[in-house]
Amino acid sequence: MEILIRPTPEAVATQAADIIAGYVQHGSVLGLATGSTPIATYQELIRRHQQEGLSFAGCKVFMLDEYLGLDPQHEQSYARTIRREFTEHLDINDADVFSPSGNSGDPLAAAADYERHITSEHVAIQLLGIGSNGHIGFNEPTSSLNSVTRLKTLHPQTIRDNARFFDTPDEVPTHVLTQGLATIRRAGHLLLVATGASKAAAIAATVEGPLSSMCPASTLQLHPHATVLIDEEAASQLTFREYYQYADQNKPAFQGY
Repeated sequence: MEILIRPTPEAVATQAADIIAGYVQHGSVLGLATGSTPIATYQELIRRHQQEGLSFAGCKVFMLDEYLGLDPQHEQSYARTIRREFTEHLDINDADVFSPSGNSGDPLAAAADYERHITSEHVAIQLLGIGSNGHIGFNEPTSSLNSVTRLKTLHPQTIRDNARFFDTPDEVPTHVLTQGLATIRRAGHLLLVATGASKAAAIAATVEGPLSSMCPASTLQLHPHATVLIDEEAASQLTFREYYQYADQNKPAFQGY
């Protein structure tokens, strides 16, 4: 994996926007995530669109996951969240923003449909956050490394982490539809972004721990083009932190996307 350590969350967001913008300029299919960490990256990309002319025309978006039981117009559904926080501010066709159907009467069929749809496209870059327990998407610990889009029960810690987005913890859905780890790995480039000391243990397990279903994000170790982009606090538990910084500073010039 490519490990990029930046001094601040703001520097992380700027670097993430730089990477994603390279794919946007080619009209690529983008895999996006919701949550707190990507917001600063989205805001920087919006700024570049509005002030510097970065065009998203021709791009498509596939979301990682969706809560089960929420209407797409519910303010905390991920279908609504990505539009409110990002795509509504861009020149991207709303019909080209896709997410699993969380309000389907047959969630198993909805998961299979989404898997077929995303398999038919080539996701050029998949943006990922990481949970404090190492989950990506909603692939909780013990998820199969070869899993595909499916119905999952949320871990209690994930429910607690997400309660801040709802009025009460009881309102947080307990089930989701999520891309599987094998689905995620089909993207051409995986970009995992994390900031803050609360993510340090999960980042250490992802980068330096064993490949294990107990840390789903460790599946990035299997990918030929994975970038872990973190701030100093998120990097604080990495044993080889100085080596990663040295490698980053002395790497050859990037030759394109």
